[in-house]
Amino acid sequence: MGRAERYAKRQRRDEVRGRVVGTRDGRNVSPDLGALVGEASTMRAARPDEVYPLPDERAPADPAATPTYYGLPLLKKPVWKGAIPAYFWAGGAAGAAATLGAAAQIVAPRPLRRLVERARWVATAGVGVGAGLLVVDLGRPARFIYMLRVLRLSSPMSVGSWILTSAGLSSGLAALGSDQAGLVAGALGLPLSGYTAVLLTNTAVPAWLHARGSMPPLFVASAVASAAALLELFPHSEREERVVRTFALFGKIGEIVAMRRVAADLEARPRVGQCLRTGRAGALWRAARWLGAAGLVATLLPSRRGRRLAAGLLSTAGALALRFAIVEAGKQSALDPRPTFEPQRERTREPAREPVPEERAPEPAAATAHGLSA
Repeated sequence: MGRAERYAKRQRRDEVRGRVVGTRDGRNVSPDLGALVGEASTMRAARPDEVYPLPDERAPADPAATPTYYGLPLLKKPVWKGAIPAYFWAGGAAGAAATLGAAAQIVAPRPLRRLVERARWVATAGVGVGAGLLVVDLGRPARFIYMLRVLRLSSPMSVGSWILTSAGLSSGLAALGSDQAGLVAGALGLPLSGYTAVLLTNTAVPAWLHARGSMPPLFVASAVASAAALLELFPHSEREERVVRTFALFGKIGEIVAMRRVAADLEARPRVGQCLRTGRAGALWRAARWLGAAGLVATLLPSRRGRRLAAGLLSTAGALALRFAIVEAGKQSALDPRPTFEPQRERTREPAREPVPEERAPEPAAATAHGLSA
């Protein structure tokens, strides 16, 4: 039986069952094609007014500004729960801890053995907590497994899922005593601490898109500061204390510098930069900046148990506030359509053409003695 015969037989069977039969020319389309089915059909937004803004949530009217579609948002606001920014922090700290553990294992495996083991356990716990937070946002553990069915190098989410899984397995084996797995976990640590920034900046959300060059370094530096803050909570030997303190200084100073760079990138477009000055995102951003600076000052103070505890807690709170501030900034910027319209119109605007110089008529040549032109 050929393909046409099978198609005709299926049509006759549907007619007998009383269904509306569609045709190949587009007429009499079955209404079943528009039915919401599957596991996602039962999902409902907890607050529909946030997902689908009402007229009173439109951008303020400004006659001199870029025209929009009645001031309505062009993008849907991200609906991530608080588990996602917490996952950004946990995964980043795990990646940085794995990298520190691998570096200490290579440089001084015996004197720094206890620091290596603690870094491995911090990495393992961070990946475990991060994976749990990711599943909380996804709703079902199976949805995380579905993301591992294929590896697509052009998708930050696909690559990140495999990095998280591989880092979790290698960190777990390293925590159980495998030095080879510790080196693998250290190699995966840097991508694990920064891939979430690549994931954010690969979207059309203005607050993330316009910081695509500065946000990955910020996430990596903050991950280093977060891992060092967790390790500062443990007692160490004198040599281990120097290593952790140096690691913390690099991360905390880098975090402060990278935050200034991200703010400068967003301030280059004032309507985008205002998301870091106003609202919940602005408050979280200022808290992250002051907490990070306080954590850096505490790290610079003389080494004491109280100083280490204060430095660890302040830097951890600052890193968490930073992740929540970035996610909230994305939500706020998505509600304003102009930061999305303006760059598109700038790219499509034709450059001004230079005026073409007027052509001058050629001067007549001088006559010769025979009356002919030269």
